Amino acid sequence: MAATATTGRLSLQCEPIAADTTTIRSLDWDRSRFDIEFGLRNGTTYNSFLVRGERTALIDSSHLKFESTWLPLLQGQIDPRSIDHLIVSHTEPDHSGLIGHLLELHPELEIVGSKVAIQFLENQVHRPFNSRAVKSGDQLDLGTNPDSGVQHRFEFLSAPNLHWPDTIFSFDHGTGILYTCDAFGLHYCSEDVFDVDPGAIAPDFRFYYDCLMGPNARSVLQAMKRMDALPPISTIAVGHGPLLRHHLNLWLGDYRAWSEGRSKGEAYAAVCYLSQYGFCDRISQAIARGIGKAEAQVQLVDLRATDPQELSALIGEASAVVVPTWPANPDAELQAAIGTLLAALQPKQWVASYDAFGGNDEPIDTVASRLRSLGQNEAFEPLRIRQVPDGNDYQRCEEAGTDLGQLLTRAKTIAAMKALDGDLDKALGRLSGGLYVVTARQQERASAMVASWVSQASFEPPGITVAVAKDRAIEALLQVGDRFVLNILREDNHQPLLRHFLKRFPPGADRFAGVNTLEGVAAGGPVLGDALAFLGCRVQQRMEGPDHWIIYAEVEQGNVSDTEASTAVHHRKVGNHY
Repeated sequence: MAATATTGRLSLQCEPIAADTTTIRSLDWDRSRFDIEFGLRNGTTYNSFLVRGERTALIDSSHLKFESTWLPLLQGQIDPRSIDHLIVSHTEPDHSGLIGHLLELHPELEIVGSKVAIQFLENQVHRPFNSRAVKSGDQLDLGTNPDSGVQHRFEFLSAPNLHWPDTIFSFDHGTGILYTCDAFGLHYCSEDVFDVDPGAIAPDFRFYYDCLMGPNARSVLQAMKRMDALPPISTIAVGHGPLLRHHLNLWLGDYRAWSEGRSKGEAYAAVCYLSQYGFCDRISQAIARGIGKAEAQVQLVDLRATDPQELSALIGEASAVVVPTWPANPDAELQAAIGTLLAALQPKQWVASYDAFGGNDEPIDTVASRLRSLGQNEAFEPLRIRQVPDGNDYQRCEEAGTDLGQLLTRAKTIAAMKALDGDLDKALGRLSGGLYVVTARQQERASAMVASWVSQASFEPPGITVAVAKDRAIEALLQVGDRFVLNILREDNHQPLLRHFLKRFPPGADRFAGVNTLEGVAAGGPVLGDALAFLGCRVQQRMEGPDHWIIYAEVEQGNVSDTEASTAVHHRKVGNHY
């Protein structure tokens, strides 16, 4: 029987999903930011699961903000002292926030997780607990439920870096359910327990992949290889969003295709971080996301959890290496990892550094100087974080990553331009377009870009399409539901604006410094005071092309400053670049 409890915009669902299996979904309707400070348009959920055989297992807990409602609901389902095992998929606080409370209720509870997860938990709960470390192939047999006759036997799969180093998947052979926590999830809050409307959740599914899983595409493919060896999977029980059951082949196919696309070729950037130290996790994700936007390959590398031999190989084979500041007095294990990292660097690699903001870091200038002394080329200026990172800091890190990604793909880009047939190139270049500046602002994040591939796309409602290159910084602000402004440049005075917005901005620079803007006129972002007209737009759909996103947006408002003036027009001679 379904049960629901509500506190404001936080609510709970408790529903059966298979034989002897119940999900407790914590619905966070209003959460607007997550992880690397990407915006959430549809809130999120934190999902946990209760499985009863002869013995009982709870899979994950919930966010601390649900303390007053989640624990009573759980107690209404089962006496916590009757739970034999707590399977910890990984230890990020949104899934482990109530583990300490569970141990208070049941000190003898056995926690099952990866070796790294148990180490992390020891530093989180600050009390002794029973534990069992598991890895790929290990099993936990709950026995047969006496009422259903179903045997619940769990098999574990190691899935490091999806997206934390301590992640494991758990497969119940009795129901065919695979519990994956973050992997295959999405930040989407609704009362639909399952994926009943794939069209509604697909944009958030892709956005979540791009932000969190894409930077670890190689790890995704390794995890999917382990999944292929399992019996048929009936459901993927994710840690965020609706559970995946009705369109399983679609979601698995997307993950495989996207990850294979990101893993082609051997050149990649290794972005290093220290798990659970300062803001390393989030900052490294932002840099990695930026690298991926430039169609370059990236691999996140945890200096604490990566085996020395694997660490040496990942660093030595990378085309670029990005490192954080580390503690001024690292422990012996971390000091050894830093030594392995520095010894594995190669002369022709690009290198860069960023502030971890961990509270007791080695100064970033010392780290950067140490890297420069080894003779590598600096990919970008050291990323200095002087405060608790905000959206602008994450945007700066993402843009620095994109600059690095463009360095890594420069030769491929030039080769692609030269490969286009000459006559075709010239003919394609005869397509003309107007000249526009797209602007967008979300809280402390703002960006702008010159656009010429713009067209009206519908009458009712009025709509337009804009082609946005995947490596544009503004792309992150043009997700479904986001608002932006299309500034239409005028023929007789567009050159100053064009020169300004075409110049290369350093990461995090204010695109609007020195530009006449009108604030508060349109909801999506600044209106340029010297523009001929503006359109305030809201993104409705995104279609993916090989190197651009095609953004379809509904026009919500607009105005013209001079009805006698004409729109600036862009004429090209070739079609292989702007």
